[in-house]
Amino acid sequence: MKQSLLIFLLSAVIGLAGGYTYFHFANKEPAKEQPTATEQSNETSTEQKDTTVSSKEGEIFKQKGCISCHAISKLNVQGGTTGPDLSNAYVEVEEKHGKPIDEFLKEPTSAVMSGVIKSNPLTDEERKAIVQALKVASEK
Repeated sequence: MKQSLLIFLLSAVIGLAGGYTYFHFANKEPAKEQPTATEQSNETSTEQKDTTVSSKEGEIFKQKGCISCHAISKLNVQGGTTGPDLSNAYVEVEEKHGKPIDEFLKEPTSAVMSGVIKSNPLTDEERKAIVQALKVASEK
């Protein structure tokens, strides 16, 4: 009995550590090379333009409270860390939940999002704005 319990606990610790390690390092992007001074000035002006566009695109997430749990880093929208970053949700939701993001937002298949959408439903216009913003984010 003691040996079985010990094996179970050891397996659980190893499994959790392995899962943590995988998810911690799986989404890391490789480091970029240092840009030249000319490239930096071009990037700065581009980033300033993107920030303006991003804040406009990210506004719907702020209005609907999505950022209390989610960030959308590709749109420069900072938010909570409880839920995943939505930068690639346009593609990943269909892979993970078997339906396009538009349908997922109508009828979520995750327990958490089902409760969120039920208590804070989206209008057709809001859903379209969110889908469009997530599409833009996925293309960046």
